[in-house]
This record gives sequence, C-alpha cells and structure tokens, in this order.
Amino acid sequence: MQAVVLAAGKGTRLRPLTDDKPKGMVEIDGEPIITHCLDQLRELGADEFVLVVGYLKERIISHYGDEYEGIPITYAHQREQKGLAHALLTVEEHIDDDFMLMLGDNVFRANLKDVVRRQREDRADAAFLVEEVPWEEASRYGVCDTNKYGEITDVVEKPDDPPSNLVMTGFYTFSPAIFHACRLVQPSDRGEYEISDAVDLLIESGRTIDALRLEGWRIDVGYPEDRDEAERRIQAERGDEGAGQASAEGESE
Repeated sequence: MQAVVLAAGKGTRLRPLTDDKPKGMVEIDGEPIITHCLDQLRELGADEFVLVVGYLKERIISHYGDEYEGIPITYAHQREQKGLAHALLTVEEHIDDDFMLMLGDNVFRANLKDVVRRQREDRADAAFLVEEVPWEEASRYGVCDTNKYGEITDVVEKPDDPPSNLVMTGFYTFSPAIFHACRLVQPSDRGEYEISDAVDLLIESGRTIDALRLEGWRIDVGYPEDRDEAERRIQAERGDEGAGQASAEGESE
C-alpha cells in the first residue's frame, strides 16, 4: 500500500525550532518527525512513500533523497498551504489504489495496524483513527459524530461548539474516491480547503467511513512543549526517563 505524508507546513507555532527548517524536520529523540512517520508506515507495509513538501522543501528532499530504507520516495510540491484537501490533490497523479495518509507533525505509538486492516479486509472507502479528548480541547481538531456501527456520520473542522469529543487524529486510510471529493470542496471560513469537508462529501455520496478508537498514544506536535512531551514519552518507553527531562532542561537554558 502506498503511504502519503503531508509535510509542507511552516510550523510557525513551533518557533524557534522551525526558524531554519520545515516543521517535519524538527527532531524528536534525535530524528526528524518525518523519520518517525516513515518508520511507522514502513512497519505497516508501505511499498512507496509520497511526501508532500512545500516550505523549505529542499531540506527534506536533500535529507531523504529518492528512497528510505529501500522504499522509493516520490515528492509532490504544495506551492501554497491551503489546507489538507488541497494538499491531497497534489498527490492524486501518484496514487494507484487505497493508500495510507499520515500528517507529518504527528507521533504515534498506537494501533495503526487496525486501521490498515479494516481498509484491506472490509474494503471500506476510508478508515480513521479517532481519539476521545477532553471537551475543552475538541475545538482544536476535526470533530466526528459516529453511529452505532462505528461509522463516521459527520465531521466538523475546529468547531466553536463541538458536537462530541471524538476527534480525528493524523492517520487515515482512503480509497481514490477522496480525490473527487477534494476537488468539490469550497474554501472554508478560514480560507482553506478542509479535509473534513471532503469527508462529509464522501459520506453524503453513500461512502462508508469507519472509525477506530485509538489504543496507545499520539501527540500532535504543534508547539515546542508538544515536541518535548513526545520525546519524553519515547525515551520513557526505553526506560531512560531522565534523558527526556535533561533534554528539555538543556534546551531551556
């Protein structure tokens, strides 16, 4: 299965870590966030990577070249960052069948295999890893409603009044039907082409989208403190909790 990683963003909220590098090249535990994404996608059976690049794209291209761990890499250029649906359309010509999609600013230690398995076995049109978050945090994300069968019935992007506290994480599987939906999306109030609007169009057309609840953890690396927390968790899993604390203290000096 092909795997798409969206890594075109500037990461303005991560400054000063992104003053001289794109968001996906910020290091966690000694490796860029993108490397953590590629390692997990490789374990999930990815046979080709498609990286969407934009801001300071040369830093990413020169670092990874045309393959990673023997798996070929294709690059797609998102010249303007106009939302996730817009980013997805840059890869359409490279995608042959069902594919995995990972946002290149997320770190996972979770049941991603369950999502891929659902896509392969049930031939769903899409499957999402979703997570329950505190109600006060839900407005930061795409918020989902589901029915009794665990199918997504509605998605609202960063609502002021969230209808639930079940949110999309940064890992999805899609069939190529998503591209037609992305082409129909109109700019949101934020001026972006939202993936949530494309998902709603899929649902309205009768497509099935399954929601699988997160088991484990994931961190959306939006701020420097998120990066520090992801590093602490990874190091704690290895049993060297003190190293994460020392790293964070060293950077603050």
